[in-house]
Amino acid sequence: MSDVFSEPSSPLSASSNRFEKSSPLRSSSPHRGGSSPRSALSQSSNVPRTPSGAHTPGRLTSPSRSERTPQRSDIQRGPHYAPVTPGPSDDQHPSSDIMNRQEVWGTRVSVEHSTDAFKRFFEAFVNPVSGEAMYPGLLEEALEKQQFHINLNCRNLHQFDPNLYKELIRYPQEIIPVFDLVIDAHKANLGNEDNKRVQVRPFQLTEVKNMRNLNPEDINTLVAIKGMVIRVGSLLPEMKSAMFECSNCDYTQHVVVEDGVITEPTNCQNCNAKQTMQLIHNRGRFADKQLIKIQETPDAIPEGETPHTVDVFAYDDLVDVPKPGDRVEITGVFRAQPLRVNSRRRTVRAVHKTYVDAIHFQKENKARVGAEDANADRTSEFFTSFKESDETEAIVREREARLVELSQDPNIVDRLVQSLAPSIWEMEDVKKGVLCMLFGGANNDKGASSGRFRGEINVLMCGDPGTSKSQLLQFVHKIAPRGIYTSGKGSSAVGLTASITKDPETKEHVLESGALVLSDRGVCCIDEFDKMSDSTRSILHEVMEQQTVSIAKAGIVATLNARTSILASANPIESRYNVNKSVVENIDLGPTLLSRFDLIYLILDQPNEVRDRKLAKHLVSLYYKDLRSVPQDHIPMETLTQYISYARKHIHPVINDEATDLLVSTYVDMRKMGQNSQKKVVTATPRMFEAMIRLSEAMARMRFSDVVTANDVEEAKRLMVVATQTAAVDPKTGRIDMDLLTTGRSAGDRERFEQQAEAIKAILENSRGESKVATLRATFNEQHSMDPLSVKEFDEVISQLRDRDFITVSRKGNSSVIRWRL
Repeated sequence: MSDVFSEPSSPLSASSNRFEKSSPLRSSSPHRGGSSPRSALSQSSNVPRTPSGAHTPGRLTSPSRSERTPQRSDIQRGPHYAPVTPGPSDDQHPSSDIMNRQEVWGTRVSVEHSTDAFKRFFEAFVNPVSGEAMYPGLLEEALEKQQFHINLNCRNLHQFDPNLYKELIRYPQEIIPVFDLVIDAHKANLGNEDNKRVQVRPFQLTEVKNMRNLNPEDINTLVAIKGMVIRVGSLLPEMKSAMFECSNCDYTQHVVVEDGVITEPTNCQNCNAKQTMQLIHNRGRFADKQLIKIQETPDAIPEGETPHTVDVFAYDDLVDVPKPGDRVEITGVFRAQPLRVNSRRRTVRAVHKTYVDAIHFQKENKARVGAEDANADRTSEFFTSFKESDETEAIVREREARLVELSQDPNIVDRLVQSLAPSIWEMEDVKKGVLCMLFGGANNDKGASSGRFRGEINVLMCGDPGTSKSQLLQFVHKIAPRGIYTSGKGSSAVGLTASITKDPETKEHVLESGALVLSDRGVCCIDEFDKMSDSTRSILHEVMEQQTVSIAKAGIVATLNARTSILASANPIESRYNVNKSVVENIDLGPTLLSRFDLIYLILDQPNEVRDRKLAKHLVSLYYKDLRSVPQDHIPMETLTQYISYARKHIHPVINDEATDLLVSTYVDMRKMGQNSQKKVVTATPRMFEAMIRLSEAMARMRFSDVVTANDVEEAKRLMVVATQTAAVDPKTGRIDMDLLTTGRSAGDRERFEQQAEAIKAILENSRGESKVATLRATFNEQHSMDPLSVKEFDEVISQLRDRDFITVSRKGNSSVIRWRL
């Protein structure tokens, strides 16, 4: 590579000027108008080649410094390469190395030195796991899979060569093309004849900046920021080169876009006619471009501040990589663009618009469950075309082998339960249900004829305050692959689904995704679920069963995917759970909404000296013990998230014949429980049966089993009995009655109401068809002295009779008169 950047011995000669015009670093700087951070030359089809197939630095020509004054301002034009003029000290010690060296203009950063340093790093850096050269193997794997990019972990570069890392951070638009040349030369040595260039994509910087801390000194430098994607714009074609055709002689000329400007030829080079060159749009070369809105994550927002947003531009193979709701770490070049006062005038404002040209997106977080995998099958819902890590296939296979070995532990389910929120004491059944939600069932899409059977599991926790419900929600939110944590009182119907806003650039109406849409293929955690308004709750009916959100407003009609599991917590109306009332009466939730939860846990705070003593010791131990020391049975958090990710991506259990027979017989037995009683109550519903199938599949996934066994069905049945059927117990009869969750009233309440209605009808018939309310209540309580009604209960009975048009209530003087309809 040393001869690539050589120049004539005289830096002031004409040939030196010609070299400066074709420097890869003059044209490699992206323009301020939102160009790709890559060199325009590296994507051009007119780049000359060496005999070996590598690109030469003879790039596209640009005006020399003699034709335009270089402005070393960070917000105008990036630094350029320039030949080094020997100084006095160089004259005393003449050397050909000094004469042939190129440096970044305005600095002492040597191009040749950077090229040699990266070449040494590329060939000599050893993988700490395998002990072999890391990046040559990555390049071979990328070429084999037709992936034309190499992810460069900058922490490895900083460990190997700190000076080269500093040059990369300060001058990314000059150093990254040099890295590309080294990779391209190595690709040519491998005998690869593909003309497409392999690009280097740095990530994992040693410092991740806060969005609010991006200052003017960071402009044109490589930065890394973290945030959540809230909106992904439409695909935009950006012109990279234009073709002009002479209207006189049909002569064509290609012009490369530089700094966002197309230099239109004034004269035809063939016939010398003036102002005859016309732009032919369909013969130009375009690149993909996309605007992405990034918002601060809640944990990064300072006290009392609102979330800050940053515009990010993605190009080429980074387009459509991030999805709304993804938490990403973005590595890119921080840019500044002047804004015009008037679109028809060249006057610009003093304040510039800033944005980030993305070079790399990283969505994987070791503390979270993975949602995408570049190695997955292309038909899988987890497949992504962009590989964001620098792990080789050998490392991935070794990690998967460890996970499979861990799944062979006969106590793996108990270890998983203990490792989920270890700071929360006991609540094993609740944790097991939440684990089933994280693993999920198998999504079965049978097409339009049979429909889609959801695999997402919804869990509701309701009970007394101070029973760790919100703590469990926070833990799940931290490890969920995607999702939003929200509160019932602070959520609206629009905030959960989607809102209509006006795009500030195009002035068109666009959809802004809400919490449920942003949680697609993740978990949406809703605290204070009972304090939601009725209009907000009505949105959840479609989401929890059909897994979609339908929008029809402002001329936009759309159906958005909301394939999310919902984990909600609710407090009773009277602050304490009243065991003498049903779940519907305690939580004040609609029965149609309650029936959509697969598991409903009642978490009660009941005094017990033995349990209270153990709980107190556990809470005290959290204050003086080292929380970083994990017991042997506990699985580390990183391993736990990897275990769940592997199960969701690779384990798709199938129900065998034995499990099928057991499922059917279990459902029939649960239905018979209500038929054996005299009141014929409903003790199981088809929706419960589907929930049991999903729980059985989740239990099989915990063991990395491809088959759902009878033991999985038995455990799913036990969870249903412990959770949902316990919540459906009628407090007055002590029997399971699913009508409490499906209709809000038990069979006993309906029978009792019929008896009360007949008694009131008989009293009114004996009173010539009408009676005052107070007199009617007194007469009723005299006849039913064993079960009298309070004023509130009697008013409820009268209200229900009036709603059914059995009676009429009218005013006569100062009292109300009740008449029975004939």
